[in-house]
Amino acid sequence: MQIPSKYDASQVEGKWYDYWMKHNYFHSEPDEREPYTIVIPPPNVTGVLHMGHMLNNTIQDVLIRRARLQGKNACWVPGTDHASIATEAKVVAKLKEQGIDKNDLSRDEFLKHAWDWTHEYGGVILEQLKKLGCSCDWDRTKFTMDDDMSEAVIKVFVDLYEKGQIYRGYRMVNWDPEAKTTLSDEEVEYVEKQGKLYYVKYKVEGSNEALTIATTRPETILGDTAICINPNDERHQNLKGKKAIVPICNRVVPIIEDDYVDVEFGTGCLKVTPAHDENDKALGDKHNLEVVDIFNEDATLNSFGMHYEGKDRFVVRKEIVKELEEKGHILKIEDYNNRVGISERTKAIIEPRLSDQWFLKMEDLAKPAIKAVLDKDADIKLFPKKFENTYRHWMENIRDWNISRQLLWGQQIPAYYYGDGKEDFVVAENMDEALQKARVKTNNQQLTASDLRQETDALDTWFSSWLWPISVFDGIRNPENKDIKYYYPTNDLVTGPDILFFWVARMIVAGYEYKNEKPFENVYLTGLVRDKQRRKMSKSLGNSPDALKLIETYGADGVRVGLLLSSAAGNDLMFDEALCNQGKGYANKIWNAFRLINGWEVAEIEQPKSSIIAIEWFEAKFQKALIEIEDHFSKYRLSDALMSMYKLIYDDFCGWFLEMIKPAYQQPIDQKTYDAAIFILENNLKILHPFMPFLTEEIWQHITKRTPEEALIVSKYPEAKPVNEVLISEFDFAAEVISGIRTIRKQKNIAFKDAIGFSVINNENAAKTFDALIAKLGNLKAVDYVSEAVEGALTFRVKSNEYFVPMAGTIDVEAEVKKLTEELHYTQGFLKSVQKKLSNERFVAGAPKQVVASEKKKEADALAKIETLKASLASLH
Repeated sequence: MQIPSKYDASQVEGKWYDYWMKHNYFHSEPDEREPYTIVIPPPNVTGVLHMGHMLNNTIQDVLIRRARLQGKNACWVPGTDHASIATEAKVVAKLKEQGIDKNDLSRDEFLKHAWDWTHEYGGVILEQLKKLGCSCDWDRTKFTMDDDMSEAVIKVFVDLYEKGQIYRGYRMVNWDPEAKTTLSDEEVEYVEKQGKLYYVKYKVEGSNEALTIATTRPETILGDTAICINPNDERHQNLKGKKAIVPICNRVVPIIEDDYVDVEFGTGCLKVTPAHDENDKALGDKHNLEVVDIFNEDATLNSFGMHYEGKDRFVVRKEIVKELEEKGHILKIEDYNNRVGISERTKAIIEPRLSDQWFLKMEDLAKPAIKAVLDKDADIKLFPKKFENTYRHWMENIRDWNISRQLLWGQQIPAYYYGDGKEDFVVAENMDEALQKARVKTNNQQLTASDLRQETDALDTWFSSWLWPISVFDGIRNPENKDIKYYYPTNDLVTGPDILFFWVARMIVAGYEYKNEKPFENVYLTGLVRDKQRRKMSKSLGNSPDALKLIETYGADGVRVGLLLSSAAGNDLMFDEALCNQGKGYANKIWNAFRLINGWEVAEIEQPKSSIIAIEWFEAKFQKALIEIEDHFSKYRLSDALMSMYKLIYDDFCGWFLEMIKPAYQQPIDQKTYDAAIFILENNLKILHPFMPFLTEEIWQHITKRTPEEALIVSKYPEAKPVNEVLISEFDFAAEVISGIRTIRKQKNIAFKDAIGFSVINNENAAKTFDALIAKLGNLKAVDYVSEAVEGALTFRVKSNEYFVPMAGTIDVEAEVKKLTEELHYTQGFLKSVQKKLSNERFVAGAPKQVVASEKKKEADALAKIETLKASLASLH
């Protein structure tokens, strides 16, 4: 078969991916082998491949391919997440373009559009993962809205409700006015915003007195239902028992007393708006205050907003300040830095809002999950360990999880209302069961399905993905099926620290609740991908390269190597495209090494001593690297594992080994050495395959004709054997000797084709193991051991050993003396000019310190060079 002169990834990658797919290497079924399982962190169905996905999935593919080579039954389950908020927003935007308002559609009509959208765009990211070389079991692909997956979610909801863990409550929640849904606390990000602090005067009823409050949100004044003072505040004793008049709406509200008010902060008077602040709500409950909600669901003002009705909250803020100023209610306005909650998904500023929502009690559910990670003999290990503190902080301060969302896309909450009261509902897996339960609860056998209406809210997306490691194996609906019994618990989870709580912690909770067991053994938390300026990669900054273009330019293997070379576990990755180019260069280096071996003519001749020792040495280096690589993998230091491989193949294999065994120009190589070189190359390909699957399979299949059973992807990982450390250290010494010979050849311009004499005084009692190799790589006539210095020779030292290269017949002594004499005269002249400068007191006193230091260094360097030149001349006379 003709071997191309250059490795061309674009000609190779599709060919081998199709071959792997055709032969079903990625598919797994339970058998007698040890299982190794990874479940993919399901990317959003709306998603396209970005740098974070590239890193995360490269790592998973490295782990799964390695497990396959180790003879394990490797199963990597792919899939996507329905991503309620993100997907619904995209569908709503698409409908808007077509002139359709979501509110004009029935639930079923909207869901049809959402499913159409999902079918059109949903598979994009999974197809892109194939380009990266990901060896997922595509037959097992799951989607969190598949019928079986949804059924599992509903089953769990009903179960937790019946256990008393799920309840419906009227609570202050985080409201996203753009997505028009509630969010859990974890879906809110906090950012610093430059705002204003407004000092507003309220009249005291029936008097000429006034009080002042300070607020950052003057628009919420219209929802005030009390003013609160601290009973111990000397300044406000005159206000006790009185009432205040809220500006603009002229609502008369009580002045209440509570030591919640901080005497030191602001004016000591606090406006209380129970509908729009969590702390105010707690005060309102305690003092039985009226609740006045002034906002619509999109954060425009409702009828309580009076003449501002229908206007956006931020428009009203400007206008109401103007009106307050005109009416003499504004005392002063100051600049103020404020921490503001924004929606993680839509980036809209969150409104605290009172509403009926569904909650899951977390305190008891979290206990086994805390033990699983933080106990001394923990079931689950986090890599890096530093994330245990973050995990502890979240889990020990856990709050009830708001699991309802005011969205249509998602699993519809299985609660069925049969009356108008808040408690007039039953929870059931389907309408038939609900009807039976409702008849029992109401004692009314005449109820029909048309008397029931299902809760319109959907469940939080995370409430489906927290079951992922169980539900992908159908472990909720069929807890005793062969897949769940064989593949669960899974082995490794690779994900980002940003979803440690959202997803990882909740999967652990679900694992102990529904399988009474951990969902995975190890969690490897990757860092975030940043650019060279340490900025997070994002579409808005325009600093995120197009993942598919990178693959097109550098090949999938080049990109995989580039990503992993810049990635250390848990630390952010400074992505530099130059590393992908380095990965591409590495692929070419290995390709050329294969072409070199493949181009040698093989003959039945005797194996040289130098080749025998070269093979033994590389085997020792390989075994040492194998132990290092194993250690790195056990600690999830994949970049370090790759680096060990990189050096082994680049430096030891290409740089040294191939030079050691290379036959002389136009001479053949012996069969034994050739076979050993192929065996070594194959072992190198095996350990490199998880990182560079395409290149390695291409070379593997070029080496010899292989059956599908002999493909590299399913070959056997090399076995670890004892390491010959003595041989390694003897070679390190020999390498210095070879380097010394090469330096002399270079300095004295001695052509490599000319064999030279070579003698050594072996003061170190160094082993002679590598003498044959030193002779070959230095092109020496022989290695002679002598007891006294050789006259008229060039010398160098390694430790206390002295080495001599005789000059007679090697170099033109006369020409060399002339060259050295000229160099000596020039350097002496240069030294004089430097010393003249340094002897000038004005120069030394007036010049900057670094300039003087630089001149002194020049002097020292020139003196050293003169000594060396004089010694070289002496040895030539």
